[in-house]
Amino acid sequence: MNLLIAGLILFLGMHSARFLFPALKQGLTERLGPMGWKGVYSLVSITGFVLIVIGYGQARLTPVWLWFPPVWLNHVTALLVLIAFIFLTATYVPGNRFKAMVGHPMLIGTKTWAFAHLLSNPTLADLLLFGGFLVWAVILYRVCRKADKAAGVTYPKLGVGRDILTLVIAVAAYVIFAVWLHALLIGVAPMGRA
Repeated sequence: MNLLIAGLILFLGMHSARFLFPALKQGLTERLGPMGWKGVYSLVSITGFVLIVIGYGQARLTPVWLWFPPVWLNHVTALLVLIAFIFLTATYVPGNRFKAMVGHPMLIGTKTWAFAHLLSNPTLADLLLFGGFLVWAVILYRVCRKADKAAGVTYPKLGVGRDILTLVIAVAAYVIFAVWLHALLIGVAPMGRA
């Protein structure tokens, strides 16, 4: 469990530096240069991610059960993850209505993904992993939206074609991940395939 916690601190901490610790980021960028900062950012993030994967994998071997969710919550989780995929995709399709509406769709997608997984994953390791990402995304979303408001930032809508493209890519990615990749990468088949 310690590796999982350390990984979360490193990974989420680095992904918060720009917003929550701007002076630290600025100082390191000035000392190391932009590429040096990106190198440190990447190294710490990758290290955190590896620790999360190892720590979560170890914790799954001896789970500490917190509750036993009803089976129907798996369907709620699946639906919420589809919504998360839509917001995650909206991050990368310029000018779509989803990004214009929420401003930071990656964080909305992360919150939705984390909350969905908390519903149907009942161990202490799940609470740490998904709960950690949920709390991080909630805090960072508020910080980012406050900064947007202060700076007068808005996000453009460039037509319904961008919205349709976002939905098509999101649904295709969701199906591929849910049917094949989740089992391959995570070891759990959310759609019942082994």
